[in-house]
Amino acid sequence: MFFASDNSGPVHPQVMTAVAEANTGYAWAYGADPQMDEVRTKIREIFEAPEAAVYLVATGTAANSLALATLTQPFDTVFCSPVAHIHEDECNAPEFYSGGAKLTLVPGGDKMTPSALRKTIAAEETRGVHGPQRGPVSITQVTERGSVYSLDELAALTAVAKNFDLPVHLDGARFANALAALGCTPAEMTWKLGVDVVSFGGTKNGCMGVEAVIFFDPKHAWEFELRRKRGAHLFSKHRFLSAQMQGYLKDGLWLETAKQANARCARLVDGLEKAGARFLTTPQANMIFTAFPRRIHQRLHDAGAAYHLWDGTLEGDDPEELLAARLVCDWSITEDQIDQFLNLFHEDD
Repeated sequence: MFFASDNSGPVHPQVMTAVAEANTGYAWAYGADPQMDEVRTKIREIFEAPEAAVYLVATGTAANSLALATLTQPFDTVFCSPVAHIHEDECNAPEFYSGGAKLTLVPGGDKMTPSALRKTIAAEETRGVHGPQRGPVSITQVTERGSVYSLDELAALTAVAKNFDLPVHLDGARFANALAALGCTPAEMTWKLGVDVVSFGGTKNGCMGVEAVIFFDPKHAWEFELRRKRGAHLFSKHRFLSAQMQGYLKDGLWLETAKQANARCARLVDGLEKAGARFLTTPQANMIFTAFPRRIHQRLHDAGAAYHLWDGTLEGDDPEELLAARLVCDWSITEDQIDQFLNLFHEDD
């Protein structure tokens, strides 16, 4: 009953097999391995982007920060949601790798709106040399509150960015979960809407530790390569990154695991709804924000359930006080584990 994070699940056997197969003999270092050639071709095919520049790094922080740094001058600002991953969870890495570019938060919730984005962008470049210059727009998809931008919502945001001649970055740590929820193609969720660069996540969805950075305009390729090396994120034994992504992409595993995670989450949501749990946001992919009484939290934790409380503590005088929690389903969670969780939830009914 482990719902703490989709970072915590096991590596998918197909990915592990690919790594083991790569661990024989010798291969060229620093991304010149034959596995990377296959990965690059496959990603270009999946995204319908034959000219795309494709790179691998080991972490989402590196993917987002290096991608944004490639699009951002030190005196620029990046526009994002107040709960964007690059703001809440990257320890100022985007600012560090860009040489000091700041983040400007677009007022609102986990989803930016076109009107708020337009107003926020328009407010910058108003102080001449004394203020930051306008830089990229960064969109987190799935959001940090479990919401999924529709294609129309994404198109509206990228249209605002393009009106100001600004590039768009898509933080896709849970890219496949969003795609499975929308039922569209990767191209339809990215470059066809005006996205310039995407972090295509693997770690949360069955890989050991690999993320792809995809620039749809290859003019950014050389600068990214330099930044990746300078930032200490160019692996010498790169074939083990390539092999993970190779196994992840083979036979559509990346989408299969995302669909499985989303389906398990839907089963959990259905059970919690029937039990009367309150949802803080509408679950749309594989992440839930919900609230229920402290006594139920205590019972679940005593039985070994693992998830994060979002506010409050297990200790308290009021057993009926509602405490918020985040629960995340990864590809490996089973229906039996979900049913065990729900049975404990219902135990005193």
